[in-house]
Amino acid sequence: MADTLADTLVAMQTAPLSTTDLPVTQQVRIELAERSYDILIGSQLLGRPETYAGLPKASTALIVSNTTVAPLYAAQLQAALQTHYGKVLLVSLPDGEVYKDWPTLQLIFDALLENSCDRKTVLFALGGGVVGDMTGFAAASYMRGVPFVQIPTTLLAQVDSSVGGKTAINHPLGKNMIGAFYQPQRVICDLDVLATLPPRELSAGLAEIIKYGPIADMDFLDWIEAHIDDLRAGDPTALAHAVKRSCEIKAFVVGQDEREAGLRAILNFGHTFGHAIESGMGYGAWLHGEGVGCGMVMAAELSQRLGLIDVALVARLRRLVERAGLPTVGPTLDAADNAGRYMALMQVDKKAEAGAIKFVVIDRPGSAAVRGAPEALVRAVIDACCAPV
Repeated sequence: MADTLADTLVAMQTAPLSTTDLPVTQQVRIELAERSYDILIGSQLLGRPETYAGLPKASTALIVSNTTVAPLYAAQLQAALQTHYGKVLLVSLPDGEVYKDWPTLQLIFDALLENSCDRKTVLFALGGGVVGDMTGFAAASYMRGVPFVQIPTTLLAQVDSSVGGKTAINHPLGKNMIGAFYQPQRVICDLDVLATLPPRELSAGLAEIIKYGPIADMDFLDWIEAHIDDLRAGDPTALAHAVKRSCEIKAFVVGQDEREAGLRAILNFGHTFGHAIESGMGYGAWLHGEGVGCGMVMAAELSQRLGLIDVALVARLRRLVERAGLPTVGPTLDAADNAGRYMALMQVDKKAEAGAIKFVVIDRPGSAAVRGAPEALVRAVIDACCAPV
């Protein structure tokens, strides 16, 4: 898989848009037949009317944001969309993973119904992964499907959750267990909005960038290691390259396996352990990227104990996750039987089959696979990687 992906990435060299004068540094295409769309990556995109040219026509647009992002960017977006839509509405959701639930999702449907929105209404997700996932799920469900556009405002959303059409809400018993595959019309990654991210949120996004290296592109992992300090400092040039390469890799994988029947599952590297941490700690205690960062260390440890990689790669990944400002030691979720609590939470996972937990492991540097593992071995990994009671 690594050779195939490397060859494909060479052929997928991105280029500036030729049809407009937008200051786009890169354009990545998601090839999904009639559901294909572009990811625009650059500066000064959010507030320019040209950014939204060519989207589905409608009399009404609804911006879905949250109480943190809307005061910063909603007015710019509303002004830009006025060129294309007669009425531009805004609904602002409470901010945080804890609100990625059914009652908060209903606020989007309330806004749509109260304003008599029809099936041509276009939804615009202005926010991080929570806003993007919820807006996409609402778009997939309202009148059995209306168009939507992703405008991710966090690094994590730009490099992962806004791309590929996964939409969902959480359930108290499992993360992202209620949702749909539903592709956006366009993804707009304005790098300028990353300047307002708190350091913790920026680090959380780095987890989803780091994951692409060990599962798909070791050259990219080398580059991340060399530029991790620049990325943490918010260097625009480094961020532009990281977002572009991450989107290229995800575009290739999603184009091969839109609905996660096989290959796409490798993008969940670190997520089985990470989701257990998020659920077990309570949504919002750890950011998603923090769970993924620690989860990658645990998944690498499992890969090594399965005899797939050497200890040097595990140590290398642990150092990089730590340099990114992310936790590398898992929390204790149950003082009496911590490993048992992790195992129970991981059974509520989309990759689980008939109650058997499946893990994304590194089967060799730059390549990943999904497989099971003996319970005793998984318990030993959890015990080794989590904080002592």
